[in-house]
Amino acid sequence: MITVNEVSKLTGVSIRALHYYDTIGLLKPTAMTESGYRLYDDTALVRLQNILLFRELQFPLKEIKNILDSPAFDRGKALEQQITLLEMKREHLNNLIDLAREIKKSGEKVMDFTAFDTKKIEEYTRQAKEAWGNTQAFREFEEKNKNRCANEQKLLWEEFMGILAELGTMKNLDPAAEAVQAQVEKLRCYITEHFYYCTPEILQSLGEMYTCPGSMHDNIDKAGGAGTAAFAGRAISEYCKR
Repeated sequence: MITVNEVSKLTGVSIRALHYYDTIGLLKPTAMTESGYRLYDDTALVRLQNILLFRELQFPLKEIKNILDSPAFDRGKALEQQITLLEMKREHLNNLIDLAREIKKSGEKVMDFTAFDTKKIEEYTRQAKEAWGNTQAFREFEEKNKNRCANEQKLLWEEFMGILAELGTMKNLDPAAEAVQAQVEKLRCYITEHFYYCTPEILQSLGEMYTCPGSMHDNIDKAGGAGTAAFAGRAISEYCKR
């Protein structure tokens, strides 16, 4: 683990900002030293990366926290959006450079202002924010989560991962086995009760996300052992076929 000072130097995020992220529950340190200094592990740094990605998309910190705390958070989707936005910003910057070179080369007035137009970037950012924040599931999650303290959120997450870890003990069974399907039903009911109404479509999407490389996949395998995430994805697929 590394100190808050080292995290600041590594990421460019000020120590003051990191302290504030801790205060609002956006990025909690992994541990504290006896002297009260914050320590961060790789999992915390991955979360910080996700925070910075959403900041590039101009999300408010409160919205970022709710998205990252949701069990439905899809890091792959976030990365795809970030890549697209950065490519658009690169194109915008290249257009500005080309315009400046043209002005310098011609030595004359160049009455072309299209290179300054950022409407495409602004529209994409708006659409990206809507994609995360305007779904019924996210609004329901936000409503249920708004009055929970950090300890309550942590407990819910641990219970949620515990259900997935139980699936990991069934990896020797057929994903369609009755016991496995009962565990998937338990997972779906838990999500519905504590996060948002988990439709078959949402559950199917979650199962697909679990099988893809990313932090959620890694966390599930860490909780239930290697192969748990992939098995959970297959079990959910079988459940949704019914």
